[in-house]
Amino acid sequence: MEQDPIGDWAPGLQKAKTYEQLLLDIILGLLPPGGLIDERKLAVRYGVGLAGVRDALGRLALEGLVVRRPRVGTMVAALDLREIEQAFEVRHLLEARSAGLAARNAREGDIAAIVTAFDGAEEAIAAGDSRAMLAMDRAFHRAVAYATQNPTLARYLVSLQNIATRFWIYAMEKQNPDEQLVDVKLHRAVAAAIAARDVAAAEAAMSRIVGEPPSAYPPARRSPVLAQVEDAN
Repeated sequence: MEQDPIGDWAPGLQKAKTYEQLLLDIILGLLPPGGLIDERKLAVRYGVGLAGVRDALGRLALEGLVVRRPRVGTMVAALDLREIEQAFEVRHLLEARSAGLAARNAREGDIAAIVTAFDGAEEAIAAGDSRAMLAMDRAFHRAVAYATQNPTLARYLVSLQNIATRFWIYAMEKQNPDEQLVDVKLHRAVAAAIAARDVAAAEAAMSRIVGEPPSAYPPARRSPVLAQVEDAN
């Protein structure tokens, strides 16, 4: 079963839920890159206290997703294409191996989390619900990472995934529903291989879904937001 990466951030805690809400809002661009964060507005929006928002922002700062500046405040980290490219390079090295380790080491609870991660995906795609799809993708990759039973590797993978996913959500703007369904099927193939304890098949299936970095996308496939980021970089 997935173990919490930091002892006092168990998923059921309010500050952990606030962290997840903030993270999704950053990845989805609802809190835009370079934007100043208003802690009080977020506390009202999420229905939590300021302390919970500040705790979540502290964790996001450690992960490099927000930046705290004296006399300015907390800002969403800019999209850094070089950092994203590097994250994809490392993911290509580690993700397939992590799937193989998950196939070998996963507990029954881990497998259940992996297999069910994309339940409801077809409905979310039909509804154009990017937030739901993002939550499913994060749940899947996090479950695989912790199913390795190597918390050090899992923490590193989740951090890399958070960086890479900031690009993925913009790239997804250019995916049509049929392409999104293909992506879901590829994820489910990984899940089936892990559930079958087939190490080689799990590694091969995962290698097909890590995706490509921004530099691999032709101009016609890039979202307007990504094009703006490239111009800025």
